[in-house]
Amino acid sequence: MRRCLIVANQTLSAEVLGRTVQERLAAGPHRFFLVAPATPVPEESDGPGAYAAAGPSAEDRAFALARQRLDRALDRLRGLGAEVDGEVGDPDPLQAVRAALGHFPADEIIVSTLPRGLSQWLRRDLPARLRRACGIPVTHLAAQAGGDAHP
Repeated sequence: MRRCLIVANQTLSAEVLGRTVQERLAAGPHRFFLVAPATPVPEESDGPGAYAAAGPSAEDRAFALARQRLDRALDRLRGLGAEVDGEVGDPDPLQAVRAALGHFPADEIIVSTLPRGLSQWLRRDLPARLRRACGIPVTHLAAQAGGDAHP
């Protein structure tokens, strides 16, 4: 059975992620583990790209939102027939993946991000950093701005 670690947050509900899981399942038995980093929550009053001030309330909001997205994604992927578990991880997605790999050794990492230009993870070159740090294949999926997604 192949083991696939998926790292995503805002794109956990992206169509491309569901399609990719279905493709993996069609290719053979897979087990999935989702990690949703508890990344900072944008503050509406501060405009696009602004983030909540550091502090317990910002951390609590980030964790709660990641948990909510994760729970919905787990239900959705289980509805597709996937064997899947998950956790909310460290706000730093690289650290969240490293921690998850400590208890879920994976054959592949799938990184699901917002589109280029919107994605903080792509600005920090997360897919390439994961390839270098983890030594296993990394697949990058990018959601489209309108909510649709493509590989």
